[in-house]
Amino acid sequence: MTSASGLLLVDKPEGWTSHDVVAKTRGLAKTRRVGHAGTLDPMATGLLILGINQATKLLTFLVGEDKTYEGTIRLGASTITDDRESDFLSVTEAAQVQSITAEKLEAALDTLRGPIMQIPSSVSAIKVDGERAYAKVRGGDEVKLAARPVTISRFGVTSQPQLVIDQGNTFLDVPVTVDCSSGTYIRALARDLGAALGVGGHLTSLRRTRIGRYSLANAKPLADLSADNLEIMPMVEAARAQFSVRDLSDQDVVDLRHGKRIELGGVAVGLDPEQPIAAITAGGELIGMLTQVGSQLRSLVIFVSPEGEK
Repeated sequence: MTSASGLLLVDKPEGWTSHDVVAKTRGLAKTRRVGHAGTLDPMATGLLILGINQATKLLTFLVGEDKTYEGTIRLGASTITDDRESDFLSVTEAAQVQSITAEKLEAALDTLRGPIMQIPSSVSAIKVDGERAYAKVRGGDEVKLAARPVTISRFGVTSQPQLVIDQGNTFLDVPVTVDCSSGTYIRALARDLGAALGVGGHLTSLRRTRIGRYSLANAKPLADLSADNLEIMPMVEAARAQFSVRDLSDQDVVDLRHGKRIELGGVAVGLDPEQPIAAITAGGELIGMLTQVGSQLRSLVIFVSPEGEK
């Protein structure tokens, strides 16, 4: 079993589930302690953050980070799953699709920016009566999910939309980039954009390019991973890349390991209390993750020192 703990940034290929990637990594790293910070559908590609060994505890603080996606929305038809993976529910006449102007498109996009209430796709992994919504839908049940608040910081067209004729139907393919809060469903954005234009819409491609401050540019294609070149990002490096840091004295380390609080110290006052702080020793070891309580910091999690890890 590998003794390394850290993050692995993977460029997930199409057709793989997030669980598939985790399972492969468990084999390569020779450890069961592998998890991920946010699922990607099999159709989607791009950044998947894996935590290995102790870094699985670090994932807890990453799942809520905002994200960036690039994708293509096909206007002119709605589907059961709000993406290309299922049959059409409706197809719009060619003339109506062809009448979508840049101004109409921009106005519809604008209704889906900022803080919005989004109804997740019915084939999401949200549990309904103890069962995943997608399982209920595939079993023939009708699922209606409650709207939930999300924030869309950017929802823009990245290049010229293209009219496409496929099997006798006319569609408008719109390349988009989305910056959004955690919990946003891009398939639902495609569905709602189509609804706002009165033509139906679904997602035909999706690629995640960012989670928090971690970028796809630093990820490794899954096909390039092997037991000899996992290139695991050490925990302290991973923490510095994403979080504010509290540098620790030797006494701070002792206090934290005994469950005591420490002073805010060199961390800027006025931090968002919801944002965790990485506690790092002078020797470059990530001791734990902290949260601000008034003028003090208390631990959210304390990591086992390398020599004490089993």
